Amino acid sequence: MTRRKLTEEEIDLWKKVAKTAERLKAVRADKPGSHSEPPAPKPKPKPHRAPNPALPHFEVGSKARGRMPDHDLKPSPGRKLAADPLRMDEKAFRRMKRGKLKPEGKLDLHGMRIEAAHGALTRFILTAQASDKRLVLVITGKGKDRDEPGPMPVPRGVLRHQVPQWLLLPPLAQAVLQVTPAHISHGGDGAYYIYLRRNR
Repeated sequence: MTRRKLTEEEIDLWKKVAKTAERLKAVRADKPGSHSEPPAPKPKPKPHRAPNPALPHFEVGSKARGRMPDHDLKPSPGRKLAADPLRMDEKAFRRMKRGKLKPEGKLDLHGMRIEAAHGALTRFILTAQASDKRLVLVITGKGKDRDEPGPMPVPRGVLRHQVPQWLLLPPLAQAVLQVTPAHISHGGDGAYYIYLRRNR
């Protein structure tokens, strides 16, 4: 293949480009590593992180010390209710917790689906308040101990978890003064005492 000759236009263009170009610094061949790869960048210093007080200090190669605390991602309904502030008379609350107060009404939600249970609970609480009842018992059951497969854990006893939440929402929130798990004589963890506000 023969090379073609440059035209006069191409030669003029090359001269213009050559005039505007800057010369690169010459690399001396006698320097060691002059033709090798460019030097590697210096490693950045690792940012210093403040130690987490919840976790013990650990370095690669050291042995783990002690047992890490268990993680309880969702507290039981009883523990959540125990953290609620006391809104009723303290003496009456202590008697209620010990099972000394007799409930004036009872609702059993065993075997109900969520939709039916929610409607039944709403009717029962509002009717009880309209009848000037103060203490009622709602039985949810503890729930079946099932081994349901799946990536997310399913809480045992759906109604046991739902009922306290429903009682915090309208229209029931205005009627309920205090909620607490029942005494063992009235169902224990599978039931709730609901102390109602006075009907105005």
